[in-house]
Amino acid sequence: MPHHVAVLALDGVLPLDLGIPARVFNEACTSDGTRLYSVSTFSPGGRTVRTHEDFRILVDHDESVLKTADTVVIATQEPGEHLLATGTLPGDLAATLDRIRPRTRIVSLCTSAFLLAAAGLLDGLRATTHWALCDTFAELFPDVEVDPNVLFVDNGRILTSAGGAAGIDMCLHLVRRDHGAAIAAAAARRCVAAPWREGGQAQFIEHSVPRDADRSTSATRQWALKRLAEPITLEDMARHAHMSVRTFTRRFRSEAGISPLKWLAQRRLAHARLLLESTDLPVARIATACGFGDPVALRKQFHTHLGLSPVAYRRAHNAPEPTTAR
Repeated sequence: MPHHVAVLALDGVLPLDLGIPARVFNEACTSDGTRLYSVSTFSPGGRTVRTHEDFRILVDHDESVLKTADTVVIATQEPGEHLLATGTLPGDLAATLDRIRPRTRIVSLCTSAFLLAAAGLLDGLRATTHWALCDTFAELFPDVEVDPNVLFVDNGRILTSAGGAAGIDMCLHLVRRDHGAAIAAAAARRCVAAPWREGGQAQFIEHSVPRDADRSTSATRQWALKRLAEPITLEDMARHAHMSVRTFTRRFRSEAGISPLKWLAQRRLAHARLLLESTDLPVARIATACGFGDPVALRKQFHTHLGLSPVAYRRAHNAPEPTTAR
C-alpha cells in the first residue's frame, strides 16, 4: 500500500506551501511508474479553507483521514494572536491534533512549527521555523531548542522546516529517507527542484544569484563534483576558482550557505548513498570512489549522519548484494 500522507489545511494557509507535499510526494514513483505515496488534503470538519490570499479552497476530506495517515503535514499557517499571546492552541485545533495516532510521523512547514510547539510535541527537541520568527518562537516556547540557521530538523517522528522552498527540501528528504536517493532524485527532476539541499544548510543565503558570474564559485563546485574520488583540499578549490582561500570561502558561503569542505563532505556522502542503493560495488570500492579513502572513514560518516553502517543502509534500501569478484 502507498504511504498515506494527510495534509492539514487551516484558515490562513499559504496556498503555495499547501501544494508542496502533493507536488513532491506524487512524483515519487517506482521504475514502472507506481506511486509510492497517496496524498489527502483535509481541514477540521472538512470545511472550506480561507487562504492567506484572496481565495478559498474546498477540500475533500475531514479528520477521518487521520485514521490511516502514516504522515501528517501541517501546511504553513502564520501564528494567530491567541497563540502568540498564550502559547496555546484553540480547543478545536488541539482536538484535531490529538487525533493523530501515536506512531504517525508529523511534519510542520515553516511557521506551523508554532502549532506543534503549542501542542507540546516539540518539548525537549530541536526545531526550526522561518528565520524571521525564530526569536519570537524561542521566547514563547523556552522548552524547545530553536535553530534559525537550518532548512529543516529531523527528530525521527517529528520534523520541522523553514519557510518557502525549504518545504520542498523537507519533502524530498522524507522521500530519500523512505525510499533512497535515486527515487528522491527522480522526484526532484520531475519537480525541477534541487535534488539535495542538506537540512543543515543556512536558511538565508546572502547572494543566491551571484552578482558577477566570472567571480562565482559555481564552476568550481561542478569541477569538484566530477572529482569526488580525488583528495580535494580547500586550497585546491580556491586555486581552481583563481581566488585566495579566504575570498573563496567567503564567496562560497554567500552562494551555497555552507563552508566548502562541509559541502564537499555532503556531496561525497550523497554519492556513497546512491552507489550503495543502485550498485553491487563492495563498500571498499565505494569508499574509494567517493573520496573517503577507506571503509573506516565511510562507516564513520554513515554512523555520524545516518545512524547506520553502509551495509545496514544498503540492506534497508533493498540494494543489490555486493559481488565478491570485484
